[in-house]
Amino acid sequence: MADDPYSILGVPKAATDEDIRRAYLRLVKEWHPDVNSSREAPDRFKKVTAAHEILGDADKRRQFDRGEIDAKGEPRRTWTRQHAGTGPGTGQGSGQWRGGVRPGGDEFGFGDAFDDIFAGLRGGRGGGGRGSQPPRGRDVRYTLEVDLAEAVQGAKKRVTMPEGGTLDLTVPEGVADGQVLRLRGKGTPTHGGGEAGDALVEIKVKAHALLKRQGEDILLDLPITIDEAVLGTKIEVPTVSGRVQLTVPKGTSSGQVLRLKGKGVRNPATLSTGDQLVTVRIVLPDKIDEGLAYFFSEWRQKNRYDPGRKG
Repeated sequence: MADDPYSILGVPKAATDEDIRRAYLRLVKEWHPDVNSSREAPDRFKKVTAAHEILGDADKRRQFDRGEIDAKGEPRRTWTRQHAGTGPGTGQGSGQWRGGVRPGGDEFGFGDAFDDIFAGLRGGRGGGGRGSQPPRGRDVRYTLEVDLAEAVQGAKKRVTMPEGGTLDLTVPEGVADGQVLRLRGKGTPTHGGGEAGDALVEIKVKAHALLKRQGEDILLDLPITIDEAVLGTKIEVPTVSGRVQLTVPKGTSSGQVLRLKGKGVRNPATLSTGDQLVTVRIVLPDKIDEGLAYFFSEWRQKNRYDPGRKG
């Protein structure tokens, strides 16, 4: 089955919780859109996240293995029919619907109503009928936009629901674009005392004007002047936690990467924290005046050197 969470994570049904966690972390590193620029990466990353939502939760995994929920975490409805006809072609028989899906998978949408009716009949007979658990409420899905800093550091956010209510949630530190947060019991309530569904909140990380996430690291392109590259300097640069002073060493070349240790993304699973990688770009002035041109003309005559060009 293409959407089977075991197949998506590449683990057998007998896999341990640790096997599932390792497979999930490996696939996240492989398919995260900030690391993998292929066209299929966002869709694969979402499927990996959804599969882990099922298998990474012990209760959900047991429900899936028993066939109670599908690969999206939605409750499955089953159909049974017991024939009691008197012979071929009589058209007589007795049957019972449970839920709204028959064996071929066609959904009629009458499941909740029939379940409620049968539950009421059984109750009216003093419980003499066959027992049945109340149906579970449906899951609801929302999208939440957060800033890069909120995604890296975590935040308290409020989601406005379509019916006008609000939902408060905690965005965990290190959350990735496309990751889905599950809030138990915050979905659609159900009749008959059944368990409410869950709220599934997909995180959308807004692009930052200067910073970009790549795995656990934060990237920044830093333009500097030619004199700053030659003489060295200190420059205030943005990070996800605020502005800091960066030392540009004397003789820094364009394309050189400077590292701000620990200014990246903390991974709650591995407890490691990435860095901010600053790539230096030397930018010449829009207009080269005669004084600057003369200086470098004289300097070139006395200071020939090989910049490493090949070919």
